[in-house]
Amino acid sequence: MNRLRVPARATTLTLGLVAVVSGALPLPSTIHSASAQAGARPAFAQPAAAQPAAAQPAAAQLAAAQPAAAQLAAAQPAAAQPGSAREPVGLGQVIDDILADPALAGSQVGVVVADARTGATLVDRGGSRRLLPASTIKLFTSAAALSVLGPGHRFTTEAKASGVRQAGSLTGDLYLRGEGDPALTPAGLDALARDVAASGLREITGDLVADDTSFDTQRLGLEWAWDDEAFSGAAPVSALTVAPDNNYLAGTVSVKVSPAPVDRRPARVTVSPAGHQLRVVNRAITAEGLTPVSVTRDHGRDVLRITGAISKNAPPVVEPVAVRDATALTADVFRAALRRHGVQVRGRILTGRATPPEAVTLARHAGPPLRDLMAPLLKLSNNTMSELLIKAIGRRAAGVGSWPAGTNAVAAYLSRLGVDPTTMRQVDGSGLSRRNLVPPAAFARFLVAVRSEPWFPIWSAALPVAGRPDPMIGGTLRNRMRGTVAAGRVHAKTGTLTGASALSGYVTMADHGQLVFSLIVNNQLSPSVTPVLDRLAIALAGRPQAPETVGPAR
Repeated sequence: MNRLRVPARATTLTLGLVAVVSGALPLPSTIHSASAQAGARPAFAQPAAAQPAAAQPAAAQLAAAQPAAAQLAAAQPAAAQPGSAREPVGLGQVIDDILADPALAGSQVGVVVADARTGATLVDRGGSRRLLPASTIKLFTSAAALSVLGPGHRFTTEAKASGVRQAGSLTGDLYLRGEGDPALTPAGLDALARDVAASGLREITGDLVADDTSFDTQRLGLEWAWDDEAFSGAAPVSALTVAPDNNYLAGTVSVKVSPAPVDRRPARVTVSPAGHQLRVVNRAITAEGLTPVSVTRDHGRDVLRITGAISKNAPPVVEPVAVRDATALTADVFRAALRRHGVQVRGRILTGRATPPEAVTLARHAGPPLRDLMAPLLKLSNNTMSELLIKAIGRRAAGVGSWPAGTNAVAAYLSRLGVDPTTMRQVDGSGLSRRNLVPPAAFARFLVAVRSEPWFPIWSAALPVAGRPDPMIGGTLRNRMRGTVAAGRVHAKTGTLTGASALSGYVTMADHGQLVFSLIVNNQLSPSVTPVLDRLAIALAGRPQAPETVGPAR
């Protein structure tokens, strides 16, 4: 989930467009090229140093990229040294012209374009520069999850009994044990409660214990902003967490604000799933022309605060809000489900206690296979799902469900692909932390190498598609590049934080050849540089012919 906030102030840095000298950067042996010699590995061959383009004002409209594509069609290939890729005449110039847009003044920019088949680098502008990737880091997290956990992995949530059972009564405690299911919903907990009731249990004399010990106790990531605390994309990360619905915004509640039938009366507020942890303070009224409805949660407290006004004839306002204690909310929802199915818990809700080894399993709920989670994760840029996955990766790889264990496992996976993890820093799974730093060249290498994975078709189909209005196809690109040559041809992950915008993925050219690209902009003061990134992608989609490599790949 992308997150953009208006900064109070920012520091102006210098724009650098760096062309890298010719050389070959090998990829892993799992990637094969039809043009490579037997046993050879495709190389990321760097282009010869380019002359800096004269700064020219660039039109702000995306349509400006269409003539740029036509310019490329007329360009002739340039000479190149053996073992390096030609930087096609016109392509580098068009990219430089777009990067001269005043919206990028004072920013830091990195651009890498490579042949998806051979790995040959066609254009490199600051590609080795470490930049804040925002949500494009989900590319690494999602692929590592498929590799480490497997496409068929299902997260389970269990109800276990500890104590002495006599007929329908348990003298002891009932444990609800989670292992980080990102897709656990109230419906799933209801099914689990139904199965507990089907076991014949009707009464628990002790407590309902929420066991979230599959993961560590660190709930918020490094350098997540305090004023994002109520933001649905910064929800606390717990191994036992529930999402309100099939949007899978785990660790949140859905707050619905509806108008009253009479003006000047309080608006109607409902919270789903309902729980006893949250106190609602409703100051919203039914009225015309006043401040719009605002829904938030007080910092560090379990108080939902609703303010503003909603018109009597307006549709309801629905906002997801992160809770403070995701584990307690999940246990509360499960307790209510047990009650509906005729099972009473006499004691309290306790959290953070591990299930005893001797506890007996009464019911088990399995979530959807991991392959089915890729689309909501990547197309909708689901932050909490990414964080749950990275802790699950750490638990599988190192026996510890923590951010350090998870990011270390991602680094090991990238290394196996031939991507050097020492060139970057990843501290969370979603890209919300401002400590993350990745060079565009690393994304480009990854995007080429990951094509060899057996599950690549599943993963690549989950990427957002430019200009496709269906949210589960277009995702975060559904409203971008519509009506251009890039619509339907650009499959890429977006990334947005205050002062950081990125786009990395694949583009299919006019001749059906494919490129990989990574575009990252940091420290811009412009309200949005999205049109600039889109013009770059449109220019690539309009290329008339596939890139050529001179000499064998090394």
